[in-house]
Amino acid sequence: MKSLYYNGEVFTVKNGIKEAFVIEDKKFIYVGSNEEALLYKEDDSELIDLDGKFVTAGFNDSHMHVLGYGYSLNMAKLGEKTTSLEDMKNALIEFIDSRDLRENEWISGRGWNHDYFTDVNRFPTRYDLDEVSTKHPICIIRACGHVCVVNSKALELAGINKGTPQCEGGAFDIDENQEPLGIFRENALGLIYDNIPSPDKDSLKNMIYEACKSLNSYGITSAQTDDFIVFPNLNYQSIIDAYEELENEGNLTVKIYEQAQLTDKNELEEFIKKGYKTGIGSDYFKIGPLKLLGDGSLGARTAYLSEPYSDDDSTCGIAIYNQEQFDEMIEYAHKEGMQVAIHAIGDKIMAMIVKSIKKSLEKYPRENHRHGIVHCQITTKDLLDKFRELKLHGYIQSIFLDYDINIIEERIGKERAKSTYNFKTFLDNETTISNGSDCPVELPNVLNGIQCAVTRRTLDGKGPFLKDQSLSVEEAIVSFTTMGAYASFEEDIKGSIDCGKASDFVILDKNILNIDETEIKNVNILSTYLDGKCVYSRQI
Repeated sequence: MKSLYYNGEVFTVKNGIKEAFVIEDKKFIYVGSNEEALLYKEDDSELIDLDGKFVTAGFNDSHMHVLGYGYSLNMAKLGEKTTSLEDMKNALIEFIDSRDLRENEWISGRGWNHDYFTDVNRFPTRYDLDEVSTKHPICIIRACGHVCVVNSKALELAGINKGTPQCEGGAFDIDENQEPLGIFRENALGLIYDNIPSPDKDSLKNMIYEACKSLNSYGITSAQTDDFIVFPNLNYQSIIDAYEELENEGNLTVKIYEQAQLTDKNELEEFIKKGYKTGIGSDYFKIGPLKLLGDGSLGARTAYLSEPYSDDDSTCGIAIYNQEQFDEMIEYAHKEGMQVAIHAIGDKIMAMIVKSIKKSLEKYPRENHRHGIVHCQITTKDLLDKFRELKLHGYIQSIFLDYDINIIEERIGKERAKSTYNFKTFLDNETTISNGSDCPVELPNVLNGIQCAVTRRTLDGKGPFLKDQSLSVEEAIVSFTTMGAYASFEEDIKGSIDCGKASDFVILDKNILNIDETEIKNVNILSTYLDGKCVYSRQI
């Protein structure tokens, strides 16, 4: 059966604005004028009058954490209560009081950000959380995901005390008596997460399902997601199985490209020996690149810089891997035909990663590798040139400007800040970039991301920051559609409204190409379609 959509403002992404399109067998078979679209009408055809609404290709979030997002939906939502430490503690107390908890059941929360606290200027500690509860173990995750704080009960259950050694690639804070303060950074997070019970298969599938339905409400039809280490005691096969079961049941409503985080070479070798590598899978669940975590976050001062932080000269951040480890992991993945996508925020860690990729390409030349760096925030002119030289892909998150504008110059100084978040320079250098949210670090709100990319301001208007690095609205849409598909080698099958491509699209209540750029965030997603099937419709 053919479905005819007409009388719309259809931004095809690649071929401008059209009026109508026709779908058959999950594909666009015609895109063009109302008159010609209606010529496809048959007795059983479905006719949909778009009534002048704006339509574009389904959004593709090219870096996020689908399973982590689903997990966070069941946590205390501290991002909504982060104006003060006291406010956050009260939110946790309310969360505990609303639940019938078993003895020693873990309480989790996510989204706090100490930079927004108005009563104190520091991270929470175990002692703050002890005021919430000494009966239940509590673990609260900073918005960035690179720091957690626990209470004394959690430390007790995890067996962490003044005699516990620090770990490579991470750290936990201690006081003057060497007692742990309950603050854990980077690889030290595992000291806590290893003690939190993992979900069973049904719970795992439900987290993914609920996350995908939420993503659909933001117009997202594809996601490139890092899921394998959300639960340290679950192996990657359990997560792959959960996705594949959801697909087979018809309950996977987002097309998944798995950014496979495998933390050491032995695990990577096993993964590849099992037959997994980039491109293996279906249109609904496919193995993507090897994902590695290079450093931390700017907000937590764990992004690894070449010079100390301007607002804390005692640290340059944390490198999760050393040069030799990067060389080994990247070379093996590249040699075996895998794409690589590596988290790097600081300039020092980025330089190390670029060095490893260059070495691998020189040893095993490959043209269409599409290796990339996730976040690529604190760039330098030399790094920007290296992206172009090595044909690296940049996975940007324009929504990060909403917070980072408040701290960037304070954290690294005005001079270093001049070459950061250089989205337009990437494009001018013919470096490919795709956009995402890093959800649950930020909400997967694509329209917010588009607005920040265009205005270079926070959502409430602060800025602009490096206005010459603004993208046009068209460029921002491309970064969330066609270029997302490019990042997963799928630009020929999705990412634009073109004949022969998957009929993934989103309908908005306003044309974001011709409204005030500060109003983009207020536009509503009316409905989202995956392979021509409606997976979200806004209730009015």
